Amino acid sequence: MANVFHPHSYMSTDFHRAKAKSSLLAVPIGRFLFSLIFIMSGLNHFTSGSISYAASQGIPMADILVPVSGLIALMGGLSVLLGLHARVGAVLLLIFLIPVTVLMHNFWSYTDPEMAQVQMIHFMKNLALIGGATLIAFYGAGPISLDHRLARRKKS
Repeated sequence: MANVFHPHSYMSTDFHRAKAKSSLLAVPIGRFLFSLIFIMSGLNHFTSGSISYAASQGIPMADILVPVSGLIALMGGLSVLLGLHARVGAVLLLIFLIPVTVLMHNFWSYTDPEMAQVQMIHFMKNLALIGGATLIAFYGAGPISLDHRLARRKKS
């Protein structure tokens, strides 16, 4: 076969090692950034303001459901952040996100165009978060995680 030019063939082995190390760091950084919204908003679900807002949006038993959903978001966010049972944590986040997205960000029910736009932005943001949680539920926490460390310990 003819000598085919590979676009990265001119790069040194040191470059590939540095790239591999930086890509390893990308995973925990990504988990941190992804989980931050759930940890912060989960804590906020225990405030009277969040409970009152949910009740004003027609959420039944908001005084119970809002703190419970906050606990689910907080547990899922911490699980993903630490990479400890991250797949389970991601499923918890899906359990949190799907009803919140549909019930709290139902942009189609607003007559005020400005409020409809705000709710559509939140709806679309949550769809992106659902996509991220689905990826974590499928692929797991990655190589720099407590899940990875526990799996290596089991093998030895």
